[in-house]
Amino acid sequence: MASKGQKRFAVVDIETTGGMPKRDKITEIAIVITDGVEILDQYATLINPERSIPHEITRITGITDDMVQNAPRFYEVAKEIVLLTEGAIFVAHNVNFDYNFIRYEFERLGYTFSRKQLCTVKLSRKAFPGLASYSLGNLIRHFGIQVEARHRALDDALAATQLLLKVIDSNQDENVTALINRGIRENKLPEAIHIERLHQLPEVTGVYYFYDRYGTIIYVGKSINIRSRILQHFGQITAKQEKLLRQVHDLDFTITGSELIALLLESEEIKVHNPEINRAQKKKDYPYVITTAHDGKGYRVFYLEAESSKKLKGPILSYHSSLASAKGNLGMVRELYSLCEEKIDVGNHRRCIYHQMGECYGACVDEESPEAYNERAEEAKVHLTKVFDGDFILITEGRNSEENGVVWVSQKSYFGFGFMDASFAYTSPHELTTCVEKRLSTPEANLIIQQFLRSGKNIRRIEL
Repeated sequence: MASKGQKRFAVVDIETTGGMPKRDKITEIAIVITDGVEILDQYATLINPERSIPHEITRITGITDDMVQNAPRFYEVAKEIVLLTEGAIFVAHNVNFDYNFIRYEFERLGYTFSRKQLCTVKLSRKAFPGLASYSLGNLIRHFGIQVEARHRALDDALAATQLLLKVIDSNQDENVTALINRGIRENKLPEAIHIERLHQLPEVTGVYYFYDRYGTIIYVGKSINIRSRILQHFGQITAKQEKLLRQVHDLDFTITGSELIALLLESEEIKVHNPEINRAQKKKDYPYVITTAHDGKGYRVFYLEAESSKKLKGPILSYHSSLASAKGNLGMVRELYSLCEEKIDVGNHRRCIYHQMGECYGACVDEESPEAYNERAEEAKVHLTKVFDGDFILITEGRNSEENGVVWVSQKSYFGFGFMDASFAYTSPHELTTCVEKRLSTPEANLIIQQFLRSGKNIRRIEL
């Protein structure tokens, strides 16, 4: 049996105005403190939710608007909650519900509430397998726990405490600490994903996928340690983790061995599948783009636009991390190809001053025909899309010690990747291209390769 004082548990139960933490409020809270052997302290209070209580909730809990009218507001009891739960494991039956409500209440006050959590539903399933239901009501009936008022915070918290003590007492011959610690970890997993599944994941570099119950990919990620990264997703309560907890029903992975290939594959898969959670969480590292189209007179115009624009004026030629970078690139091609400033739209709509300086041939005043102007503008377009100076092969780590990864840049742009036997004795570098599979080539993929080459990471480059 667990020795007294070995761990400190704060068993919590709340009553609320509804089931959505961001919308609804707490009407009652109870906290029972135990060391796993006996009850050490208890606390309970009604809370004024500062809104009306729905009739259906009153029918279930018995808590009315009159009962909470003179009750303290949450901010008035927040300090007591912090002191009681500090240093303790936060325990509740279906702990995500109680914990998230309390966490959101603290967020409204501008504070972060963070505690280790333990769910007595999941703990009971492991300690008492084979029961028809693990609802608190069913467990109360199964074990004959005495409760005076169900759906009131203190009575339910006391019942959950008795349940916790029974779990601990039932495992006298086992490592109770290990059982509880495992329960803490598993509480942060989606219901359909078990800890054993995660322990079977490889600790290698690759891309991983989360699926919903319909088999749709809802998140794609990459990591140099697939198992560790997936565990991190469920390591703390965040908005993203809550979404994963609700939606993830299955997971899968692809081993790449190479970090570069993992980055390229992740980018491609996000482009192809447009996963819901990636889309919601996406951060723009390159918020500015240069696009091109012809104006009403037939001249090719280059535009500086925000990548987030719902309707870009033309196809994207290049991505840029800053406004200055994009303007600098356009200024460079204007000078190199004697382009007209009025045909380079960076949002300032200035008149072209370069015609008077002899650096513009007069497209701005119809002195140069669109056909003549566009010959140079086409060269500028090619210059803007140019990513690499030549074609080459990159040799990376493989999926195991007996192979290498191969990334091919062809016609100065990313072509694809593949894998080859590490002992492959080629007579010409071009033979390496036979190991490469054509993949989706995008500006983002080119940027990934550029950044990887600039990072200084050890990688072998073979010019073609």
